[in-house]
Amino acid sequence: MLLAVDVGNSTTVLGVFDDGELTHHWRLSTPVLRTPDEQALAVSGVLATAGLRLDRDLWGVVIGSVVPPATEVLRVMLDEYADLTPLVVEPGTRTGIPIRHDHPRDLGADRIANAVAVQALYGGPAVAVDFGTAISFDAVDGDGAFVGGAIAPGIDTAAGALVERAPRLPTVEATAPPSPLGRSTVAALQSGLVHGFAGLVDGLVARLTLELGPGVTTVATGGAVHDVLASCGTIDHHDPWLTLKGLRLIWERNDGP
Repeated sequence: MLLAVDVGNSTTVLGVFDDGELTHHWRLSTPVLRTPDEQALAVSGVLATAGLRLDRDLWGVVIGSVVPPATEVLRVMLDEYADLTPLVVEPGTRTGIPIRHDHPRDLGADRIANAVAVQALYGGPAVAVDFGTAISFDAVDGDGAFVGGAIAPGIDTAAGALVERAPRLPTVEATAPPSPLGRSTVAALQSGLVHGFAGLVDGLVARLTLELGPGVTTVATGGAVHDVLASCGTIDHHDPWLTLKGLRLIWERNDGP
């Protein structure tokens, strides 16, 4: 089986693929200071919930990471506990799609994986909208090339910064209030987060669509969608495991099963 690992700034998502099908998936926190031994316990623990063993049932691992220290811990852990050398998505890794970006070495592995997956699964032109610590918009044109996009603060990131800068405001959950017209401070904050970010998403998608041309498919992914997704008017599909699927495709285009 293939283990795909998407290491984000806040969460790490793991998925197991068997014959190309995603059979199991988990979300963990991303502690930068975790040791290889601690990482082995964490990964072994979640695999065990599916009756799998780290040192027996995996024949490959692919990693897309935006946290270099966590990447190195995973490399050491996999070598010591599973005798596996992972494929780490980085500059020079074959993606199977053209990368038309001014500074391709600056691209996060998650953005590349999203572009690969959305092109393969939905065609182009398309935009992948990844809700996480940041909200990334990754655009694929009609020729199937990654051509850039946009990055905005994530919902939780913005909410945390607001409370930090305005301590009299309460911490609220990003759920939709009964009405966009908030009749309390809590409801007003929730309206600003949910409907405000829905407007941000719809506005950026509309602008990207003007650049890409007609027929754009928009796919949402990520673990921090909250109620924003339901308030958006420009999202065609919700694929929560899009990044993992992109990592699997990159694995196949490099090492293969």
